[in-house]
Amino acid sequence: MNIPKGNNLKRVVIIGAGFAGLQVAKKLKRDKFQVVLIDKNNYHTFLPLLYQVATAGLEPDSIAHSIRNIIKKTKNFFFRLAKVYYINTKKQKIYTNIGDLCYDYLIVATGSITNYFGNKNIESFALPMKSIPEALNLRSLILQDFESALLTKDNKKKERLMTFVIVGGGPTGVELAGALAEMKKYVLPHDYPDLDIRYMNIHLLQATSRLLDGMSESSAKQAYKNLKELGVIIWLNCLVKDYNGEIVFMEKDKKIESSNVIWAAGVKGAIIKGFLQEDIKGGRILVDNYLNTLRYKNIFAIGDIAYMNKNNHYPNGYPMTAQPAIQQGNYLAKYLNCLSEKKKIKPFIYRNLGSMATIGRNKAVCDFPYLKLKGFLAWIVWMFVHLVSLVGFRNRAIALTNWIIQYFHYNKSVRLIIRPFHRKKKII
Repeated sequence: MNIPKGNNLKRVVIIGAGFAGLQVAKKLKRDKFQVVLIDKNNYHTFLPLLYQVATAGLEPDSIAHSIRNIIKKTKNFFFRLAKVYYINTKKQKIYTNIGDLCYDYLIVATGSITNYFGNKNIESFALPMKSIPEALNLRSLILQDFESALLTKDNKKKERLMTFVIVGGGPTGVELAGALAEMKKYVLPHDYPDLDIRYMNIHLLQATSRLLDGMSESSAKQAYKNLKELGVIIWLNCLVKDYNGEIVFMEKDKKIESSNVIWAAGVKGAIIKGFLQEDIKGGRILVDNYLNTLRYKNIFAIGDIAYMNKNNHYPNGYPMTAQPAIQQGNYLAKYLNCLSEKKKIKPFIYRNLGSMATIGRNKAVCDFPYLKLKGFLAWIVWMFVHLVSLVGFRNRAIALTNWIIQYFHYNKSVRLIIRPFHRKKKII
């Protein structure tokens, strides 16, 4: 990897430049540690706005920022573009596609990947949305299907091409359903005046009895009401069994014909090989109250990949969202800095700052510890929080400009098929 020895400095290797890994990399003391950050991309992605890239609301470069540009203090810091495929815990070495590297401390911050719950057909034919390339695939597919619908005289095929099924009623599914519904109402009729938009249907499928399981009952009811007003067809207590590329199969022999299934039904930790099965629970790495793995005292796990099970308020681990990841990243940097100075530090405590979801223009819900908001005010708060959370002034300026234009003109001007998406053939 062409990384020099650190002049007797302890080497900290961080795998993953998401919300958690980036915080550690920025805040570790460079006079105490040599910091090596490794990621398979050379950019950090602001994941909460991926759905806007998928629905042509934002270009991908407005939610992505160069890692090298974020970490500007280059003293004793090295970034390498690589994919880690194995951790040798005994030799304290990681193996990547560009070479091997030894570590004194290892921080696993690999985030999460889409969880298909073992269904290979769904994995083959449904579209995930966990990265910028996947969001661009979805954007291309949406636009390509409308172009294809223009060319067919078969009404059944036309309806299948224009039917969208979103599996998962969490914030991602709700926000995506709302964005598609607004496209149907305000944007697509102008783009495709010779196409009967009434053939377009948006289905939101949720396995439990309500939307937004992680939020309050009042927010869930408000989201349900707003989506119904936008024309979204909501299925509650609906478990998807299979998908063959054209038909969604559900329990009780229910079916939906659709060429477009978007999978937002769950995630799991992106585990790297090298850990024992006993170190993993629920697809995540077990950690103690100091974010230390239970078996290896010089390996830490933070963010979506970490499972802290000694917490009565979160018996299934902390939510796999940005806030826990950011807080854990900040804590671990402080912990290691204190460790280098032989100072003690209190265990990690997660502070729930709230959760939010937007359903569409002037429609959002926010749950804060002592306050719940809905409607226009919640929408303004949602926009402000996401805007200030974006990395870099340019990204904030581009996002704000796009949102202002879209608010007054409903003009999602990035409806471009830059990279055509090639659909897999259905299983016979």
